[in-house]
Amino acid sequence: MVKNFDVITIEDLSVSNMMKNHRLAKSIADVSWSEFARQLEYKCLWQHKPIKADKFFASSQICNVCGFKNADVKNLNVCEWVCPNCGTNHDRDLNASMNLNTDGLTEINARGVRVK
Repeated sequence: MVKNFDVITIEDLSVSNMMKNHRLAKSIADVSWSEFARQLEYKCLWQHKPIKADKFFASSQICNVCGFKNADVKNLNVCEWVCPNCGTNHDRDLNASMNLNTDGLTEINARGVRVK
C-alpha cells in the first residue's frame, strides 16, 4: 500500500477505549487494528508520507461538499445523514474517508510535496 499510494491517512483512534465497547471489542481484536496501524505507520515513515489525522478531527461529522460540521452525527447509530447546509446525502463511512483523504492531501501540500 505504501509503495502504491502517495497519500495514506487513517484516524488516530483510541483503540483501548473502543475495546471497552462490548459490541465492537471482538471485531476490533479480530482484525488486530492497533497492529495494522502500527505497521502502516512504520512503513509510511520510511517513505516520508503522512499517516494519521489529528485525534480530534471530526471526519464523519464534516460535510465533504460544503464543510458544515453536523454534531448530531457523533451518535454512532447514525449511518446516513443529510447536510442541513447544502442538502447532500452522506453515508457516514464514505464521507469520513473523503474527509480523511482531503486531510492527508492538505498535510502533503503543507509540506510542499507534489502528489503524482
